[in-house]
This record gives sequence, C-alpha cells and structure tokens, in this order.
Amino acid sequence: MKISDITSLLGLEVYVEGDGEREIKGVITGDLLSFIMAEAMEDWLWITIQVHLNVAAVAVLKDVPLIITASGRKPGKDLVDRCLIEGITLAGASGSAYETAGKLWEAGLGRTQ
Repeated sequence: MKISDITSLLGLEVYVEGDGEREIKGVITGDLLSFIMAEAMEDWLWITIQVHLNVAAVAVLKDVPLIITASGRKPGKDLVDRCLIEGITLAGASGSAYETAGKLWEAGLGRTQ
C-alpha cells in the first residue's frame, strides 16, 4: 500500500509530505525508541505518540518512510523540520495507536498474502 493511500484511508493530517508513492510493507507501533530500533524494518510505517526530534533519528536509522503520531499528538517544529530534510512523511491521527493500527489491519496492511 502506498503512503498516499494510507494517509487518505486514515484521513490523516499530513505535516510533512514525503514520497507518497513509496510502498509500505509493514507496521510497527511503539513509543520506546530502543524497541523501534530493534524491531522496525525498512519500508514499514511507525505509529507512536512520541513527537520529539529523536523520532526522526530512529526513522532514518531504520529507513522508516512514514511516521504517524497517534492520539491527536502534534509534532514539535524540530521534528517537522527534520522530517522535511530527511524526506520522511509525517502525519497525525486523531485516534489512538490501537485504533490506527486496527484500521490498517482491516485494510490488509501487515497481513501476509
């Protein structure tokens, strides 16, 4: 599923436009940065409530092209600026991480075919 399809499907507020044509292959949800560093895979999207600069650093490290901030959390300016520089799509969901991940699961993202 393409990033642009995901942002549309979930009705996300997009803070930074990255490569909307990039394919997402999986989803990870978590707020502990060390967990994301250990478990995230390239081309996955990341759902988190963290909104500070270190989120971008972890996304770059793991080649995560889409960060979704959940529960209506708004990113700090430093995170927005870094995502612009790195070409990472940064978007926000009003629903919880659980609700957001559930909608993605229902849409077929994360299921093995």
